[in-house]
Amino acid sequence: MPYIRESIITTVNKAGGVHIAPIGIIAEKDGWVIAPFRPSVTLDNLAEVPFAIANYTDDVRIFAGCLTGRKHWPTVAVDGFPVPRLKAALAHSVLEVESVDDDGMRPRHFCRVVQEETHAPFTGLNRAKAAVLELAILVSRLGMLPRDKIEAEIAYLSIAIEKTAGEGEKEAWDWLMQRVGDHLSGEDASGEDARG
Repeated sequence: MPYIRESIITTVNKAGGVHIAPIGIIAEKDGWVIAPFRPSVTLDNLAEVPFAIANYTDDVRIFAGCLTGRKHWPTVAVDGFPVPRLKAALAHSVLEVESVDDDGMRPRHFCRVVQEETHAPFTGLNRAKAAVLELAILVSRLGMLPRDKIEAEIAYLSIAIEKTAGEGEKEAWDWLMQRVGDHLSGEDASGEDARG
C-alpha cells in the first residue's frame, strides 16, 4: 500500500479562482501524486494551471467544512507561484505537475516539490482530530458504505470525541454528523443513496 498524506489542496483556474479540497496525496519516488476523481474542480484547475499547494494543517474544521459546503477559508499568496496557500497551514508544499497518467475515473498527476515552507509549530497529536479526519473520509464515501458499517465506525470514533475534543473538533464533528444524519434519513425514507 502506498504512503498517503491527508492534506488540503489549493488550486486555481486561469481566472485565478481558488478551489480548496481535502485530498490524500500519494508518495511516489521523490514527489507526490494528486489523483482527483473525474469530474472535479481540482482536476479542471490542474489542467488549466499545473500547480497545486499541499497544505498541512491540524485545523480539522477545514476538512469537515469542505465536505459540508463550507469551502471558503482564508488564503495567503505564495511568492512566485500562481496558487495561494491556506492561512491556517502549519506548512505547505508547492507542487508542479510534471506528468499525467490519464484514467477514466482518477487521472494521476505526478508532481514534483518545488518549494516547501513551515509557518507555525506542530504542537502534538490529538485523538479527536484524528477521529474527525476519519469521519470526514467516511462522509466522502457515504454512498458506497452500508448503514451498519457507517454506524459502527461512528460509534468507535465518537469515543475519542467524547474524551479529547476541543471546541474546534466538536464543531467539525457536528458538521459531519449533520451530513451523516441527512444521508441516513434520505436513505431510510427512499431506500436510495442520498448523495447530492
